[in-house]
Amino acid sequence: MSTPTAQLAAAGVSIWLDDLSRQRIITGNLADLIATRNVTGVTTNPTIFAGALANGESYAGQVKVLAERGASTDEAIFEITTDDVRAASDVFQPVFAATDGVDGRVSIEVSPDLAHDTEATIAEAKKLAAAVDRPNALIKIPATKAGLPAITEVIGAGISVNVTLIFSLERYGEVIDAYLAGVEKAKAAGHDITTLQSVASFFVSRVDTEVDKRLAATGTPEAEALKSKAGIANARLAYELFEQRFADDRAKELLAAGATVQRPLWASTGVKDPNLPDTLYVTELVAPGTVNTMPEKTLQATFDHGVLEGDTITGNYADAHAVFDQLAAVGIDFADVTQVLEDEGVEKFIASWHELQETVSTALKSSLQGDA
Repeated sequence: MSTPTAQLAAAGVSIWLDDLSRQRIITGNLADLIATRNVTGVTTNPTIFAGALANGESYAGQVKVLAERGASTDEAIFEITTDDVRAASDVFQPVFAATDGVDGRVSIEVSPDLAHDTEATIAEAKKLAAAVDRPNALIKIPATKAGLPAITEVIGAGISVNVTLIFSLERYGEVIDAYLAGVEKAKAAGHDITTLQSVASFFVSRVDTEVDKRLAATGTPEAEALKSKAGIANARLAYELFEQRFADDRAKELLAAGATVQRPLWASTGVKDPNLPDTLYVTELVAPGTVNTMPEKTLQATFDHGVLEGDTITGNYADAHAVFDQLAAVGIDFADVTQVLEDEGVEKFIASWHELQETVSTALKSSLQGDA
């Protein structure tokens, strides 16, 4: 009998691990997850790198070399993280080849400090892509207002992009526009658009966390009945929008010329509420041509006891629309919810980035003092 993760993959969902460390690469753990858990990609962010570096003896040798060379904290971070992403990209090379470049993808994020600076984001995205120098790398750019034109420019330069921190359907529509404009630009510049890939990372559990807090404050039975429904409904409506937008004339023309669709990616799929099933944001978001990037705990829970029932998205659009009608009826201002989440998301990644800087700065100093 096939495993739940194999069933998920067979249903058209690419399973990506939302975690990367040098330890995973050198111990063979990453390769093992590819072989036994159907993992076909990996995503990183400043929080993940901060955790890996804080607990990672495997970085000590490189930190010592960097310290002796007089590297600055930011230079050290750039070198350490791009080395990890390059090595992970090599681990995923067979998957990349076997899927004709669709999967086997490894993401690395531009500095969150640049989230509201279009030109700086473009410059760093190009610098990261050149440093990693692997065809299966994805550069992560946040879907802030300043991020949107950066997405177009970077894709236009022939670089594959993972668009992150998407919470609202309105912003998701703008992300699709930015992607299509980027592919048009790349095509006009003579880039091979068949090799360009992009995913749009739609956050799920954080939506429930924020909405449920507001529902609890409302305190009515009608509000209580909507608990833990917004995140999945929002993601399902994102998939509906994805289907609509990639079936229109503009997208069809590009697809006919060899472009690929920008796949929806479900992010923030670890369940925060202990009263909910730990595989909720996996089993309820199954549809072809999607990616689910999971923390290892969620991946293992899915492998162990996930119950897959085929496509759980496309037949549920009416229900998802009804959830939003009901949320509005009990006074939930969803536009405000998504703006709060975007602002918080950027702030959290900036805080993690500064934590990463502090960790690396301390490690560089300790290494010079002989304490490392």
